[in-house]
Amino acid sequence: MTEKKNRSMIQRRLIPTYIFLAIVSFISVFPFYWMVSAATNTSFDVAQGRILPGGNLGVNFENLIGGQNLWGAMGNSFLYAVVQTVIALLICSLAGFGFELYHDKKKDMVFTILLLAMMIPGVATMIPLFKMIAGMNMLNTVWGFILPAISTPFLIMMFRQNSRNFPIDVMEAARIDGLTEIQIFFRMYMPMMKSTYAAAAVITFMNAWNAYLWPKVIMTDTNAQTMPMLIANMAAGYTTDYGLLMLGVLFCSVPTMIVFFVLQKQFAEGITGAVK
Repeated sequence: MTEKKNRSMIQRRLIPTYIFLAIVSFISVFPFYWMVSAATNTSFDVAQGRILPGGNLGVNFENLIGGQNLWGAMGNSFLYAVVQTVIALLICSLAGFGFELYHDKKKDMVFTILLLAMMIPGVATMIPLFKMIAGMNMLNTVWGFILPAISTPFLIMMFRQNSRNFPIDVMEAARIDGLTEIQIFFRMYMPMMKSTYAAAAVITFMNAWNAYLWPKVIMTDTNAQTMPMLIANMAAGYTTDYGLLMLGVLFCSVPTMIVFFVLQKQFAEGITGAVK
């Protein structure tokens, strides 16, 4: 009886906690629900504040497909985000691997300069980057999109910090077995740091997918526009169809949500520096 009373007392004490968590969860989920609901309503219903789903989803989808280059923008965003993610992971992991496992005073000085570069706003480098990309004839290309972001101080720092958990004994044993440093990186380091790669992939993919300012500067051709640019163009007219706009935002949001939910476990492990 005493044990049952203790359990009931603990459960009663947790009721305020459960209520608070329920309220916070509702506040967190409601914007997504409203976006989905608005995508099924007319522009008038959305403007009037309707929160219940409607029956205008098919019409909104037909108007979106007919009036906007949706699939082209989706394809461009996928291409840019995937290529940037793959190249950025390779370059930044190589840099983090080298900075931590082969570090000396000179490399530490270079790493400090990289960290200082994080304090420079991206807007401050926009004009020289544009001149450089235009001079190399890379406007409206995937390379012009990814070049400024294939090596970021944050990802290098992330790989370097997590590389501290990489066992040095494994490297020494691999060297004794005759593996080169590049072979150690690809055969030993990359498989053991897969959680860090997953976390970095989520961050890089989301940043590339949601990028707006830099693509807006270099993508002058409408056939090269990305999903954020498409959404911005839909909202920039004299009259905005809010149902149509919310459907476009929904299409823009789903890929990043899928990537995060698929890699959420590895993302959490990578952020905490797990090595397997």
